Amino acid sequence: MTSAAQARSPRPWLTLGIVGAAFFMTVLDVAIVNVAIPSIQNDLHVAETTVQWVLIAYAITFGGFLLLGGRMADLLGRRIIFIVGLTIFTVASLLCGLAGSAGVLIAARAVQGVGAAIISPAALSIVSTTFQEGAERNKALGIWGALGGSGAAAGVLFGGILTKYLGWEWIFFVNLPVGALVFGLTFPFVPESKAELGHRRFDVAGAVTVTSGLALLVYAISKAPDVGWGSARTILLLIASAVLIGLFALIELRTRAPLMPFGIFRIRTLLAANIVGFLLGAVIFADFFVLTLYVQEVLGWSALKTGLTFLATAGTTVVWAGVAQALTTRYGPRLVIVAGLLVLAASMGWYTHIPVDGHYWPDLLPAYITFALGLAFAFVPVTIAALAQVQPHEAGLASGLINTNQQIGGAIGVALASTIFISRANDLLKTGNSPAEAFTSGYQTAFWALIAIALLGALVAFVLLRGTRAPQPVGEVEPARSPA
Repeated sequence: MTSAAQARSPRPWLTLGIVGAAFFMTVLDVAIVNVAIPSIQNDLHVAETTVQWVLIAYAITFGGFLLLGGRMADLLGRRIIFIVGLTIFTVASLLCGLAGSAGVLIAARAVQGVGAAIISPAALSIVSTTFQEGAERNKALGIWGALGGSGAAAGVLFGGILTKYLGWEWIFFVNLPVGALVFGLTFPFVPESKAELGHRRFDVAGAVTVTSGLALLVYAISKAPDVGWGSARTILLLIASAVLIGLFALIELRTRAPLMPFGIFRIRTLLAANIVGFLLGAVIFADFFVLTLYVQEVLGWSALKTGLTFLATAGTTVVWAGVAQALTTRYGPRLVIVAGLLVLAASMGWYTHIPVDGHYWPDLLPAYITFALGLAFAFVPVTIAALAQVQPHEAGLASGLINTNQQIGGAIGVALASTIFISRANDLLKTGNSPAEAFTSGYQTAFWALIAIALLGALVAFVLLRGTRAPQPVGEVEPARSPA
């Protein structure tokens, strides 16, 4: 296990601020490119079928390498792996900004995704081992949830501002001073910790199979809306992904030092949190994706105006995150998660009525604000539940798992929403509807699908988290169960 001396920081909140800044960068870069896509396409003369790879390349490597990054942090040292990921991410950001062609930009984005996949689980495991389970950790994870929950909305906001006034290159250059500052503060203020397992054997076969299997899965899902879910290519890629992941499971059951010990899923709160996190990721990523398309393609808003509209969601999520962690600490994660997902479903119910000639008020702003409430109430307790009852030597693994499920869920959610609105829009275009009418109806239909996913998540949380209590600090026992 991780020793207390290794895990505890003399300045735990400063530690949280340092690793949280790096984590926020990785979440930000999932969405920050969305509003800059038209500018990138024009400046680099990229075909419309190619420019989407600026988004997909990051998603593939981010989702594919998370489990590997989490376990590397446990085995090799959380701080050193965090630094490695930060260095990769920052250098790749520089290359993205300097890219003079689509090929260089896409390759640099793929490398940037690898860095993000190493940073995220390492940073979350540092937080998990820095704070004692219970109210203290829940406060820290409330802040963490605010960073993660508002990151996608903030990405659209900052992307619009930077693209408008400085150029699309600055959506990548902005990472350089943040990366340099975090790098300089990490060594003096973030303590090193690692899992004391009595060995340093690394499951190479497991790492290769799960990373390639997940990367292939994200790739297949990301391309499915373009080539069709029923196409031979999509089906073969999904089969290949399933084979690789199945092979990974077989390897893990046989090896003496598995990358992912399946015994961790005996923790019911962790299992439930990962299932709900998967569904939550699908809802969040797809919601922001569809809204961004609606306001730009149908309403004709600029990148700057698009970004500013998301300020209502990004700003209020931070406020509600504190309330969410306090309620989770007092009542446990179950009711808070269920409430959050129901609010998300209600917010997207409002979006199902978006008109062709919509306005910020009253067509968008009310749901932007309520969506922030649901986002905080779902994201924060899911993160707390994913790390509750996890032993310190498995903190990186648990962190990698919840991040992986959220990223894979996000990729599936975006692909599903794309397939639905494209199919609906094409059907309406064939019957003589205008493009604006066809796309608006397609977006409305996509939101109905996302409502169903949110309701399914609420049902899973209600059933699987039944009987869970508010997290107790390590070493505390309920008085009624204490030995006489």
